[in-house]
Amino acid sequence: MELILKYFNNLTQDQIDKFTKLEALYQDWNLKINVVSRKDIDELYLRHVLHSLAIAKLIQFKDGSEIMDVGTGGGFPGIPLAIMFPNCSFHLVDSIAKKLKVVDEVVEGLGLSNVKTTHTRVEEVNETYDFIVSRAVAAMPTFVHWVKGKIAKEQKHDLKNGIIYLKGGDLGEELQDYKTAKIYNLTDYYSEDFFETKKIVHLPMKYKV
Repeated sequence: MELILKYFNNLTQDQIDKFTKLEALYQDWNLKINVVSRKDIDELYLRHVLHSLAIAKLIQFKDGSEIMDVGTGGGFPGIPLAIMFPNCSFHLVDSIAKKLKVVDEVVEGLGLSNVKTTHTRVEEVNETYDFIVSRAVAAMPTFVHWVKGKIAKEQKHDLKNGIIYLKGGDLGEELQDYKTAKIYNLTDYYSEDFFETKKIVHLPMKYKV
């Protein structure tokens, strides 16, 4: 928890309470339904929570924003972002039901009212969002195909509506067809070694009728 406060020192007491509760909730549910590896659960705040919150370093979602988290797995980056932005709506989608069972229990345990979950493939979702976030669930061309037509028309932020993707490694080849994609190094935000090769990709996407 100290890690979160190190980089986000203006949290409300409610946010601090929710972030503090995360560890016990995940440890408890992970024993029943394994969604996070043993090493990762021991470093939950570094590898999952802080990593997810890198998006909050890139952009401050405005109240009323709609965000979809694709392939949320155990609820990352969606749940930490939902705590950080309580006046935004988060739709967490995954095709694996047992993972969403954990997400639902964590959401309930935290009393988060701004999160909904859907067990489906993202292609089946028929809503639009200001931003679609994810943590490296597929190569960018595949991901872009999945979320086509799901970006809202109205722009509320300086950062254009589109995909915000947490990814690591060399992204040159994967992004060669996306001239508008911008890469941000997480080392610009965090000093821990874990983030040395980690990046955020922002890919603006046009609204399609």
